[in-house]
Amino acid sequence: MAGLLAKFGHYTHAVVRGIPSSLATEALRSSQSEVDLAKAHQEHAEYVEVLRTRLGLEVVELPADEALPDCVFVEDAAVVCGDTALITRPGAVSRRGETEAMKEALKKLDLNLVEMTDENATLDGGDVLFTGQEFFVGLSKRTNQRGAEILADAFKDYAVSTVPVTEGLHLKSFCSMGGPGLILIGASEHAQKALKTMQQMSNYRYDKLTVPDDLAANCIYMNVPGKGHVLLHTTGDQFPESFKVLEKLTDYTLIAVSGLEKMKVDGALTCCSILINKKTDI
Repeated sequence: MAGLLAKFGHYTHAVVRGIPSSLATEALRSSQSEVDLAKAHQEHAEYVEVLRTRLGLEVVELPADEALPDCVFVEDAAVVCGDTALITRPGAVSRRGETEAMKEALKKLDLNLVEMTDENATLDGGDVLFTGQEFFVGLSKRTNQRGAEILADAFKDYAVSTVPVTEGLHLKSFCSMGGPGLILIGASEHAQKALKTMQQMSNYRYDKLTVPDDLAANCIYMNVPGKGHVLLHTTGDQFPESFKVLEKLTDYTLIAVSGLEKMKVDGALTCCSILINKKTDI
């Protein structure tokens, strides 16, 4: 497993999708905050530009679909690990059409596709945390046990453990990987309880970094040639206290990315891209 961790966070490609105008009024949300569509477009353009220019990824941009208001949140449509892509069955019925464009994009990248066709299964990629050594799958309003079982069958090389998500939309609404063996976790009681469950179920030891705000724990970690450890995280304007905690990662390149408008419809940083590490010999 040491060899696997050495490669953790290495990516060559990112799949993203445009924001439809319907996001502002029709996207699913837990609050009734009004979305500024122009700002949402600006934030997303900056996010994509960071992936492409600052991090050197080859970015595949899928067009927005007005019939799919949540389609910018591509993470929920697929789980990619190695050269295998599991096309999910999102928990919200209104989002199931999002998987078609994702399936075609991942097929063009020559990944081995596994489709979740069991009508009893639901799985959102936002509930899937891959640590480089194993998977944790949140059992939430959007993901059920059958979905977790199908994921385990698709990625047989890794242990898969389930974690109850009692509050928040997804498992990664309050946690993410901050590096090899490092879990970023929110300070809320339910987040800390979920972390304790993960630690108890795992055969591996993880370090943790707790941030005061749950949503600030959703970050994107990459190991970038020439840059080393890189962390995309929320801005100091959004979460000033959590920003101070993340600044303690002094050996990282820290890149603050605003996602305020997408947060109004329950979006976070990891939601808006699927990261892929393609072998050069493919």
